Amino acid sequence: MHYKEIGFVNTKEMFRRAYEGGYAVPAYNFINMEQLQAIVAACMESRSPVILQASKRVRQYVGREFMKSMSRAAIELIRQSDTPIPCALHLDHGDSLEECKRSIEDGFSSVMIDGSALPLDENIRVTKNVVDYAHEFDVTVEGELGVLSGLEDDVTREKSRYTDPSSVEEFVDKTGVDSLAVSIGTAHGVTKVKLKPGESWPSLRFDILKEIEIKIPGFPIVLHGSSSISQEYTDMVNKYGGNIQGAVGIPEEQIRKACRSCVCKVNIATDSLLVMTAVIRKILHEDTTVFDPRKYIGPARDELVKMYIKKNKEVLGSAYKA
Repeated sequence: MHYKEIGFVNTKEMFRRAYEGGYAVPAYNFINMEQLQAIVAACMESRSPVILQASKRVRQYVGREFMKSMSRAAIELIRQSDTPIPCALHLDHGDSLEECKRSIEDGFSSVMIDGSALPLDENIRVTKNVVDYAHEFDVTVEGELGVLSGLEDDVTREKSRYTDPSSVEEFVDKTGVDSLAVSIGTAHGVTKVKLKPGESWPSLRFDILKEIEIKIPGFPIVLHGSSSISQEYTDMVNKYGGNIQGAVGIPEEQIRKACRSCVCKVNIATDSLLVMTAVIRKILHEDTTVFDPRKYIGPARDELVKMYIKKNKEVLGSAYKA
């Protein structure tokens, strides 16, 4: 079924409004029903547009039919609201034309094709093939230039490579993509950079971001790997039996600064995993008699709602922009 019949939108109008308004649309990854419920509840409460994201591996984990049913339930809840919000369903880090095709068949309104590890010419070729197919169905496409380090879901890279601003105009012109993910210092995973004692987080490369904006003015830019990795929740995980050492994320003030420029979409995944794990560990540690998953997954979902609302209001600037 086509995404428009379901009730999703593509990202074109979302990004136009975000660029003009100086904010970024949240792109929240989900891996289960409770995360999806929390995303929808938080964005409806804060009146924020939202992009629901699922990777290839998550689609395999959940199953195509369950994924379709879950996403349809989410959009139906939004549609029945007195104040509905724009909502897109996005394939994160698609690795082939075939995976993008399957996602479009399943009602995704936006897809990413990640050819960032390929030579430029090959990245252009692969990305253009996806664009040519997706645009037949009015599905928007995100490409990527530059490589983010780290590990998150099915994305594993040992070394990062900043986006070369001199390549972005050629890439956009030759592929026809609708948005571009860039590498300016963000990273996937729970440990985004290793800091020595007393060191502070290095600044994102706003100079590169500015050069990109000059090369392709008005074009929507995407930041991956933008979780802040709250010390509160990492401490909670470690206090109640976990072992996450050296976890550090992107300072929220740097993400907010990027959102005031050409960044129209910010991907956040690890923060939600961290919050859920922290709350569940705390509950199971404090009450060893608990065996009903609703008793620990429910409170974790409630904490996620608070986190997403805070992101929309204080970091991305997307609250009340629906």
